[in-house]
Amino acid sequence: MALRNIAGPFVFLQYHPKNWYSVEHLDVSMSVTRTTLHTILIALCCCLTFLPSAQATVPSKDVGSIAADAGQAEYRTPLAGEQYVLTLLGEQIVIPPRDRANQLALTLGGTFFSPAVGNTDALPFAALYWRRESKRSRTRLIFGLFVNELDHALKYGRFELLGHLENNTVPFPVKEIENGREVKQSSIVWGQAAGWIGAGYHLPVAPFQMDNDLRIQVFYEGGYLYSGRTAETGAHVVLPPDTYVHGLRLRTRYDGMRRNILELLHKGFAGGMDVEWGRRMRWSDATYGGTIFSRDATQEYIKLSGYLIAAMPLPGLSEQNRLILSLYGGAAPDRNLDRFSAFRIGGGPFPNESDDLARSPYPGAQFNQFPVSDYVLGTVEYRRELLAFLYLHLRGTFAWANRDVLTSPRPVKLDDSPGKALSVGLTSGCSWNSSLYLEYSHDDGILRNGTPGDSVLALWSKSF
Repeated sequence: MALRNIAGPFVFLQYHPKNWYSVEHLDVSMSVTRTTLHTILIALCCCLTFLPSAQATVPSKDVGSIAADAGQAEYRTPLAGEQYVLTLLGEQIVIPPRDRANQLALTLGGTFFSPAVGNTDALPFAALYWRRESKRSRTRLIFGLFVNELDHALKYGRFELLGHLENNTVPFPVKEIENGREVKQSSIVWGQAAGWIGAGYHLPVAPFQMDNDLRIQVFYEGGYLYSGRTAETGAHVVLPPDTYVHGLRLRTRYDGMRRNILELLHKGFAGGMDVEWGRRMRWSDATYGGTIFSRDATQEYIKLSGYLIAAMPLPGLSEQNRLILSLYGGAAPDRNLDRFSAFRIGGGPFPNESDDLARSPYPGAQFNQFPVSDYVLGTVEYRRELLAFLYLHLRGTFAWANRDVLTSPRPVKLDDSPGKALSVGLTSGCSWNSSLYLEYSHDDGILRNGTPGDSVLALWSKSF
């Protein structure tokens, strides 16, 4: 059983069902649905919290033997990759060790919105994850057809030669969302593809698992940025020319996390920082329906971002109760980011994989949903281990951001009323070496630019 968190790039489709109801009928229906759903979830949380947990014990050093009475041993949470004995309904199950350095997984799922985000009621997605690590190299691939990432490192002791390829070439129009509705005149198609080359220093750190290390990396980046109009693009929208983009990036990563059987963060600290300088070779003034972005101000940019994550026990409670805290932030010192260089806040489950920890998720958001110039995003999560393979979480998320509403003559600042979301979810191991992730979230309005709403995220991940 292994959940591989690969909710970064996904290939996605949009589905827009017809509106069969009047506005009054729809408002009443959504209100009743939300109230019913809230009641069911609260009752479910209360019931599940008091369920007895399955017992997991460390097997004896003689792998062929099992403790005579696993129930009498001190309980501990099953950890990623380890062999252990699971006692469930009086039956003992021996789970063999797993090679976490060689993994292949497929994730399928979707997010459902109420009310719709723009015109999107549902967002299905799929992605393939592959990772292979040896003493000489490390490779990581996320394949989502239109959005992909490939990392490769050649190891020379503590030093590494690094390569990175990525593309975000979704062929569908992208529109701004204002007051819960899509702004048609903001519709454009844009994308980028880039390659990085660099060098880095790599140092293993406690607790010395496959993904525990300190990395310091320097990259040169080069890529191509393009944008184009659609049939709905406003006449007053002026796009910059397609161009070669290049720059430098300094990156640091520290991962001292121990993870549980489902690859969820269990104990430890992690953090990272990125400093990025970029320049467009061909550029011009641009407007996307409101603010004018001048060539001189936006051709070059500097971005700073970082994150801190901690997972820890709760004082006085058993190991089955965990507290997870996270803080993300980003800023542009010159305040000159535009539609293509801005930070992007998107959705998906909370990141757990080492290379995914830098992603800043907001519950219920679409993939890379909205651009921001400066932001702070934080979460507080309580997780309860109901069974050795079943976890319940309650999470609060807040976001402060200078959000760029491009059809407005000036940026929208959300510092007076930061975005807030409350989430409840379950993560469970399943048959066929797979896992299931279900999460309900309520957002107070940042996703729909002023309109509160609800979402349900469902993911199924299969390891091979």
